[in-house]
Amino acid sequence: MKLPPLTIGPFTAPIPLVQGGMSIRVSTSALAAPVADCGGIGIIGGSALPLEELVADIKKAKSMTNGVVGVNIMFAMKDFYKSVMASIDAGVDMIITGAGFSRDIFKIGKETKTPIVSIVSSPAFARLAEKLGAAAIVVEAKEAGGHLGTDVALRDLFPEIRKVVKKVPLIAAGGITNGYEMGELMDKYGADGVQIATRFVLTKECSVADRFKQTMLEATKDDVVLTSSPVGLPGRAINTPFVQKLAAGENLKTKECLYKCLKKCDHHYCISERLRKAHDGNYEEGLFFSGENVYKMKEILTVKEVFDQFVSQAESVYKER
Repeated sequence: MKLPPLTIGPFTAPIPLVQGGMSIRVSTSALAAPVADCGGIGIIGGSALPLEELVADIKKAKSMTNGVVGVNIMFAMKDFYKSVMASIDAGVDMIITGAGFSRDIFKIGKETKTPIVSIVSSPAFARLAEKLGAAAIVVEAKEAGGHLGTDVALRDLFPEIRKVVKKVPLIAAGGITNGYEMGELMDKYGADGVQIATRFVLTKECSVADRFKQTMLEATKDDVVLTSSPVGLPGRAINTPFVQKLAAGENLKTKECLYKCLKKCDHHYCISERLRKAHDGNYEEGLFFSGENVYKMKEILTVKEVFDQFVSQAESVYKER
C-alpha cells in the first residue's frame, strides 16, 4: 500500500520520512536538501552554529530544493531564541526543538506563522506540546542517538503517547533502521511518519569526515553505550577512547569555556569541542553520537537509495488505516 504524505502546518512532504537534525555540522544543507528533494523533510542541525553560518546554510538549502527544510535547535542552547529568529528570518520552513521544553516557542511560531515541531519523550510533554500549539510531535525513545529524555523503548513509549495526541501528526523516532520498521510503526502503531538520523550519516551526501562514517560502520552492538553530557541528559554514543576516559572518571575539563553554548553546563568537558572533533574524524578525542542500532547498518548509500529502500520496504507491509 502506498504511503500517505506527511503534512505539518502548510507544508506537505510526499514521503512521511523526516531526517533527524544532527549537530555539529553533521546534518547541513548538503544532506537536508537531497532529503527534501526525495520527498522527505530535510533538517539542518542548528545547535551551536554561529548565527551567520546557520543563516547561510538555511539559505543554501532553500536554494537547492523546492522541498521542505527545517532546522533543529536544542532548547538547552544559550542562544536558542536568537537562533530560532535567525532561522525564521532566513526562510526556514519549520523549527524542530527538544532537549528541554519551551512554552514561548509556540508564541513565536504563531506570530511568525512558522510550524513548531516538539521532540518529546513522555505523554505529559506530548499533551502539553499539542495544547500549546505544536504543529507536529516527534516521539523520541531510548534507541535514539545523542541526548535522551527516556529509557523507554520506542514500541513501549509510542502507544502511550498515541493515546494522548489526537490533533497533530505524531512521528516515531529512535533506532529505526529499515523500511519494514517504518511500515510497522505506521501500520501497527499508528505513526504518521518516522524520523531517522543515524542511517543518514551513512550516506554519500552527509558531509562528515570519512572516519566518522567508518567508526559507525565498524561499530558492534556492544560498542554503543550511554555516556554523560554537560547538557544534563545522558547521551548515546560510540564507545571511543574519549568516551572510555569519561567512564573511567578522567579529568577532561577545559581550562576555559571556549564556546559558551549552553544555558546550564557542568563543564566536565566541552561538548561543542568534542562534537566538532568527531565531525572532523578525530576518533581518539571526538564524541560520536549514534543510534542504538547502528551496528545493523553495513553500507554507505546515497540519500535516494535510502529513500527507495525505505519506501519499497515500508509499502510492502503498510496497510491504509
